[in-house]
Order: sequence, then structure tokens, then C-alpha cells
Amino acid sequence: MTAPRSVAVLSDVHGVLPVLSAVLDEPDVRAADLVVVTGDHASGPQPDAVLDRLLAEGDRVRLVRGNADRELVALRRGQDIDVPDEITPWAAEQLTDDHVDLLAGLPHPLVLDVDGFGPVVFCHGTPRRDDDIVLVDSPLTRWADALSGLTDEQRTVVCGHTHMPYVRLVDRRLVINAGSVGMPYGRAGGAWALLRDGAVTLRHTRVDVDATVAAVVAGSTYPDRQAWADEYVRSANSDADAIAAFTPQGDRP
Repeated sequence: MTAPRSVAVLSDVHGVLPVLSAVLDEPDVRAADLVVVTGDHASGPQPDAVLDRLLAEGDRVRLVRGNADRELVALRRGQDIDVPDEITPWAAEQLTDDHVDLLAGLPHPLVLDVDGFGPVVFCHGTPRRDDDIVLVDSPLTRWADALSGLTDEQRTVVCGHTHMPYVRLVDRRLVINAGSVGMPYGRAGGAWALLRDGAVTLRHTRVDVDATVAAVVAGSTYPDRQAWADEYVRSANSDADAIAAFTPQGDRP
């Protein structure tokens, strides 16, 4: 198989169908050789509709497991786990058995050869764990631990999980976070990234926020869907809020 020349990267859709559809309809996403979605696909107000939309794209879309995907599977299969929010147990109940089997079979990480990059490691948190938290300003010591299992040839890592887009070098490795489609911090709309011809660009899909919130509310039966959409689709939480909340105590000045 020839290595793809262009890869569109989406992440953290979190069950928000209107923004996912808007991003998938972007010309550069439609033209990409491959679309990779780096986890947390369905834990949100429209879980089944989002998975069906992704499946409708066929083999051109590759899905990576996120921590929320793993939690959905565990809940549906009767495992006793702690979940961080109320929407995840609700979302788990909306999925079909086929959806659960799909999520259970997702890889983490996923390694693909991409033209101009070589082997690219697509993950959710970090390559070693789907729930690791590393931020754009995390110290190199934390990054060294997170990337310690990579081979010398794996020089590019694409992640998600923290819902904030960035590109940075980490001791000669290129790390890309595509941001979030469904729960963005700092800027409403769909964040994604494009890997093409050896270069990376961070992209943003603008949406009519009021109309998108209305569509999520109309398309969901989650009891608190209005409040959820007002907080997350509208990006009520800033990137500064998120960094303050996610930065480990030992990394703070």
C-alpha cells in the first residue's frame, strides 16, 4: 500500500454530529487520502449518530481508541469503573452492540506511514496511555516519559485528549495535537489538523454556534443536553482554564 500523501486528523468528537459533519465536509478533508480520528468519538449527546456518520465514510476513515471509548465499552459490558461525568453512562446505553464491538476493537496507538513523515504514531493521550495528559508547555522530562517507548524511526506523534490544538518539537520529535471537534477549549467550532507533503497545518471549521447548539439539543435525548451544549459546543471553558485544570501539580511554577 502506498503511503498517503495527505492525512486529515480529527479528535475528540464527543458525540457532536453537526460539527463533525461540517469538518468532514471541508474540501481539504474530502480531498485527503486518509482521515484519522484520534479517540473519544461517542461520549456525548449524539453517540450513535456520530459513530454511524464515521462508519459511513468507509475505509478512508481510521479510528483510534480514546479513554472515553474504553469507558463506554466497560460500562456496556458491566464492568465497575469510575467515570468522570454523567453523560458517559447515558451515552453507553444509546449504543448498539455493533457500536460497542467497534469501539472495543479500536487500536491504541495506530502507526501509519505517511509520505513526508515516515511512520506516524496516532494516539489519544500519549503513545503509552490513552489517558495521559501532556500539554503544549509540559516540561521535557514529562514528555520524555510519555514518548519513551517509541522507536528511533517514529519521529512524529499525533495526539488528542486535551482538546487544545498545538504543534511543537519535543527533542527532535514533532508532536501535533489536532484539538477537539465536539468539546473545544478556547474557541468554538471544529479544530483539526492536516498532514500533507511533510508539513502540518492546524485548521479550524467555523460553525453557526447558535444553530449548532439547537441542532444538538434537537438531535439528542440526553436530559441535560441544553446545558451540555451551552458549555461545550459554545466553548465556555477557555484554554487558560483547561491548562490550569490539567497541569500536574509538579509542573506548576
